[in-house]
Formats: sequence, structure tokens, C-alpha cells
Amino acid sequence: MLLGPNGAGKSTMIKMLTTLLAPTMGRAWVAGFDVTRESGLVRRNIGYVPQALSADGALSGYENLLVSARLYHVPPAERTSRIERALELVGLAEAAGQLVRRYSGGMIRRLEIAQAMLHRPEVLFMDEPTVGLDPVARQAVWDHVRRLREVFGTTLLITTHYMEEAEDLCDRVALMHQGRIAALGAPLELKAQLGGKATLADVFMHVASATIETGGGYPEVVRTRRTARRLS
Repeated sequence: MLLGPNGAGKSTMIKMLTTLLAPTMGRAWVAGFDVTRESGLVRRNIGYVPQALSADGALSGYENLLVSARLYHVPPAERTSRIERALELVGLAEAAGQLVRRYSGGMIRRLEIAQAMLHRPEVLFMDEPTVGLDPVARQAVWDHVRRLREVFGTTLLITTHYMEEAEDLCDRVALMHQGRIAALGAPLELKAQLGGKATLADVFMHVASATIETGGGYPEVVRTRRTARRLS
């Protein structure tokens, strides 16, 4: 899981690892493939849930998944069974025929996760998947993510601002500061480095103290609030 203040570089890193942006320096491998030299193979082996809306409100939940199945080259003979299974796993089987414009924010996010998992990727990237959701919807999203991980064994790389999500969900945390990984380890390991009764929030503030008060620039604020408004 990636943590860091606005402007730390979390979304940029995600876009580089998913081949949407060319790396500015260094090299990276995802699912065993070089993101620069083997970008096509990287894309075939990953799923991506961006902050921006990726579901079509004019289509039903089932139709959105059918489009994704075709884009991901899911074999025609397997499409119906995979879509039905995905809808069941994210708790949307009964809403499959409804237009997505009528879905709640939490339902939309679960559908987007199902879209990204249809081709059963080795790695799933999720960029602030619960931003703008109320606590009940957030919990529902994570319950279904856990279920998908148990069923498919997918590796997850997630960005979030919620410390409790990092505490409860992740095996390792990477804290970003000014575009670099400033700390990396299991939550318990990172807290132990500060000693006492330190929380992950304490670690976050310690690492990002130089930028924690900035809150990002105007474009970052606009993007974050637009996403929150869409999912509210």
C-alpha cells in the first residue's frame, strides 16, 4: 500500500507502473515484465482501478462487464460465467440489469473492481478506491476486495489516505515523500521504529512532515474534490 501526502507522487507512480506514463528514470518490473520494454505484457497481466470514473452510466452493470470482457480478450465461451461470478463476488448480482447511473458510489466502485478483475490479473492497482465513500460503503468495498483476493490470489497495490485501511488491509506499506519511497515495511515494523505507542499516522507524519501541511496544489485539490463529488 502507498501512503503519502497530496503531491507525494502516488498516482504518478501508479501510472508509471501501469504503463500509462513513461518512467522518468530507473527501471521497474510488474508481474515479472519490464514496464518500459514489455509494456504490452504488463498490461495483459494487470488490472487498474483509477480514481476517475471508468464505468459507463448509460449501460447496465452486466453490459459494462461485457464490454470489459471483450477489451480484455476473455474467451467468448467464458464471458457469461465470468461476468456472473464477478457480479456475485462483488455483491451486484441483483443489480446487474440496472443502469449504472442509478448505482450508489459504493456500487460503482465495486463494479469497477469487478471490471478490473475479469481477466484474473496477477496484480491489481487501485488508486484511492474509497475516496468520497461513506464508512459503510468503504467497508463494503474492502470486504469484497478481500474476497476477490482470497479467490484469485491477486497481488494488490493500493494508494490511500486512510490510515486504518493501511493498518487493517496491507502486508507492507510504502511511505512516499517528494516522489521517493521514504519508508517501507510491515505496519508493525514501521511503528516499532518510532517506539512507544506510535501509530501508523505518527509514522506518516514523521516521514512526510516537510509536506504534510501543503495539501497539494490547486490541480490536486480540484481532482480530489471532483472524484469525491462523483462518488458521494
